Amino acid sequence: MRGYFTAPTFTTFSPLVTGLIAQTGRCTVTGMLSGTELTRVWSHDRAHVFFSRWSPDLLGACLSHLIARRLLPESTVLTVAADDTLFERRGKKLFGAAWQHDGAAKGPKPVGRGTLFVVIGIVVQLPCLARPVCLPSA
Repeated sequence: MRGYFTAPTFTTFSPLVTGLIAQTGRCTVTGMLSGTELTRVWSHDRAHVFFSRWSPDLLGACLSHLIARRLLPESTVLTVAADDTLFERRGKKLFGAAWQHDGAAKGPKPVGRGTLFVVIGIVVQLPCLARPVCLPSA
């Protein structure tokens, strides 16, 4: 992945990916920093700035190819997981916020106001872990 980033950006990217795999809690920016024990070393702003500047489409395509080529044996069936999560937000000036279907909503109407994020990941079994992990790729 080094060729897709500048040197300083790759220095930020590498620990975030390691933290994503290593952390056992929520898959958030602070969860990634906690997984690499960088919460007291780095400001979480460093990670947020990283995510605001990269192209998710390009990175997703690169990660998908990398995962399929390097982490999965040739005869393995590719397992893909999808999640559509509604990030509930209120306010008049929120980009992308709208009334949307929310499968996790409680009550008779599964609707909520917010921004809908769809994440696609590839499920892999890493030799260093006893459990499978889903590596986000798009």
